[in-house]
Amino acid sequence: MTDKRRTYLSSVMAAKSSGASPDKRRKKDKVFKAEALRLVSESRSTQAAAQQLGIRPKLLYRWQQAQIVAEVGSKEVARDPEVRALRAANKRLAQ
Repeated sequence: MTDKRRTYLSSVMAAKSSGASPDKRRKKDKVFKAEALRLVSESRSTQAAAQQLGIRPKLLYRWQQAQIVAEVGSKEVARDPEVRALRAANKRLAQ
């Protein structure tokens, strides 16, 4: 299963480098977003993951925020400093 993920990301990155898509604004599909968020969760740096995927870090941060809001259910709770600190501690413990 991991090979399929790598293959998909590799094909997307190869298409980007070959210039297959002439327009600068492309819509990312759900599979790409899910794989990008998985890569970010495994990586220490969101910026490094964004560079590896060839997208802007700000886009990854927005996807992460949307994922947190979807998990928590409320934008206010997701932005609560205590909740953010607990999520960060949980991530450190998981690694």
